[in-house]
Amino acid sequence: MADVNIPQNIFWLIIVVIAVITIIIIVMQWRRVREAQSNVEFLQKQAELKKIELVEKDLEAKRVMENVLPLPKEQQEKLGQIRGETSKLMHKAGFMHSEINERVTRLEARTEYEKLQKLLAEIEKKEKELEKKGKKGGL
Repeated sequence: MADVNIPQNIFWLIIVVIAVITIIIIVMQWRRVREAQSNVEFLQKQAELKKIELVEKDLEAKRVMENVLPLPKEQQEKLGQIRGETSKLMHKAGFMHSEINERVTRLEARTEYEKLQKLLAEIEKKEKELEKKGKKGGL
């Protein structure tokens, strides 16, 4: 067997190369971790700012609702009537829409039925013609 003797300098060179590669990998992973941490911190700050913005909007909405001037009774009654009439019209429009859809469906079905009847008549006519030709050819 051959005596595998690695010279001392080459051995230390291999150890140094492995150590350098290990250090490079560690530094790269450390950078990735730091980037991830900074991204998480940035997202946390964005979330906090969004929360603050939502709270401010909510407070503004509450302030506007509190500062609403009450309508006189007559205008409140008119507003109630308008809302009631609007609701009735919306229900009527929904009913009309469903009626229109139902009629369109019926019309489509009737049209399809008429097409099928015409097609059936044509098929029967062709069958009779073929029967006549078959009788003439068979005689």
